[in-house]
Amino acid sequence: MNRAFDRPTRIFFAATALFTIAVAAGALRPEGSALSVGPLTVSLLGKYMCLATLALSVDLVWGYMGVLSLGHGAFFALGGYAFGMYLMRHIGSRGVYSSQLPDFMVSIGWDRLPWYWLGTDVFAYAVLLAAAAPALLALAFGWTAFRSRVSGVYFSIISQAMTYALMLAFFLNSLGFGGNNGFTDFKEILGFELAARSTSTCLFLASASLMLAFYWACRVVAASRLGLCARAVRDNEERARFAGYRVERVKLFVFVLSAAAAGLAGALYVPQAGIINPNSFAPLFSIEIVVCVALGGRGRLYGAVAGAFLVNWLKTALTGLMPGAWLFVFGLLFVAVTVFLPDGVAGSAERLFGAAALRLKGGRRGAEAGA
Repeated sequence: MNRAFDRPTRIFFAATALFTIAVAAGALRPEGSALSVGPLTVSLLGKYMCLATLALSVDLVWGYMGVLSLGHGAFFALGGYAFGMYLMRHIGSRGVYSSQLPDFMVSIGWDRLPWYWLGTDVFAYAVLLAAAAPALLALAFGWTAFRSRVSGVYFSIISQAMTYALMLAFFLNSLGFGGNNGFTDFKEILGFELAARSTSTCLFLASASLMLAFYWACRVVAASRLGLCARAVRDNEERARFAGYRVERVKLFVFVLSAAAAGLAGALYVPQAGIINPNSFAPLFSIEIVVCVALGGRGRLYGAVAGAFLVNWLKTALTGLMPGAWLFVFGLLFVAVTVFLPDGVAGSAERLFGAAALRLKGGRRGAEAGA
């Protein structure tokens, strides 16, 4: 447990807690006053927290186990759709057709809910479904892939094919998830209006809490015997297998855990974004998250969080100033990280601070020797 709560983790928790408290306090101040934080900024930061949790889930399987997944966006989107069902059920008579059915079902002539929508009006069930649906998909996909000893670039390709296939499926109106438009026009959550400033603040706090909770879970896993096995698999899978470790079970457990966390992050993202549609399954989204982890520094956790904030801040800024420039900048960023920052920003910072600390320590020893 002490290894899980090491010095970098303590610093990260303290900095995140102070940042969260400052934003929440600013959100409670009257708009226009000094140090106030507007609801749009609070919502944007909440979405960044959710995307940081998704980056942590990718870092857990890639940085600690060496499995590069290009399909984690699918787990995020599944969690978003699962919770979006709850939000759609609570629109009710305030919809366009004033029906208890979602508007898109009325528009295509459906007169009852499909069986898989039953129970989604219950908050606890929707949260459970947001974690369970991605976890079950990861269990089925991982069990098949890992038992077949699919690894490396082949695993990355088939994971990307999985999310692309899901994107095509969710475009179908007959699937019962809104087709091209997906879910939108949400009204309330737990009886509170989504447009209210207090609701956006609570969602931001929930997003920060989820990110910290999963960060802690990742540190516990990394410091445990399971984490040691995962790193052994990353460094030399065949040697770990010959040493008697059940490599497939280690991979599967970590993969399913990361998928469940990605689903919960998607569930919190949707009410803050106000929409979920099949584009959330797009392979490019999964690639963006991988770039976030690579830019921050994989295998460090806090690097994944920093990378997620940095990349998504750049995306928000550039799409507002030059909408067509983001994809070019994203491509250049990917190349620059690969060529110039193989250990990411966090790895480079660690080397710089380490070298400075050694020089400072050497200077002190020299001064003591001279004295």
